[in-house]
Amino acid sequence: QKLERLKILADINDPVVKRRFEDGLGDMNKPIYRHLAHKKWLAYKRPLLMQRITQMNVMPDVLPHIEPSISTELSFAKRRVQHGDIVDSRVSEIAPKMMIQPYDRGERLYTIAVVDPDVPNVDKDGFDYRCHFLAANIAISPTSTNVRFSTLDAASQTIIPWLPPYSQKGLKYSRLAIFILEQPLLDLLAPPSSALRSQSLDVAAIKAAGRYTQRDGFILRSLVNSQTLKPVGVDLFRTQYDEGTAGVMQRAGIEGWDVEFKRKRIEPLPYKRLKGERYR
Repeated sequence: QKLERLKILADINDPVVKRRFEDGLGDMNKPIYRHLAHKKWLAYKRPLLMQRITQMNVMPDVLPHIEPSISTELSFAKRRVQHGDIVDSRVSEIAPKMMIQPYDRGERLYTIAVVDPDVPNVDKDGFDYRCHFLAANIAISPTSTNVRFSTLDAASQTIIPWLPPYSQKGLKYSRLAIFILEQPLLDLLAPPSSALRSQSLDVAAIKAAGRYTQRDGFILRSLVNSQTLKPVGVDLFRTQYDEGTAGVMQRAGIEGWDVEFKRKRIEPLPYKRLKGERYR
């Protein structure tokens, strides 16, 4: 830590370093470029992210608290999605890709979970959770940041494959919260460039247990506690019923594509009714 700090102080006022960083040519293996990128993210993008997840109640609806320390950028095909954007159901039908940028040196393993906390439950007149994607053992470093959900290994990484997000007719919208969870450190003495610093999750055992392979009723808090995961990143997008939702649900084999939710009409109290209605 002290050595990295000295390296940053040695280069912080170098005009060549500043110009390369502003031109997007900085080497993220070097402490000075990680420092400048982190400082830039803290100045604007992180406060904006915290505003979105707070206003839309991702905290505490999904997890009680999170302090993001890595930045994320989500994109579907060629469309980059801003935090909290509403995405067309036909666009989000295909699994996205994500840029995950850590600012600490070395490679670590992460778990990615996509959770919808707005699943209507008519019986209890409330909402449940649904997991749309879950994968573990994803190696990320400052220079290796891109993750394609569709290309992860089905045996050693993907626990729950991608399910197209959808919101049924009559509902306002559904929030899709994406959490980046750092897996526990295994060997603190391992080289920073080695993923052996992080503990690998036994995906086969998790699948065999069956507790975290069920989409409906998925509780992310339970997964975090049982696997000793640390939330370090978050992103958010929304989906609402549109002209392509029914087709997306049919192609994915999801029931309820023809269901419409309607608000229950509440009869006004007698003294609030119109004069003519009171005596009918």
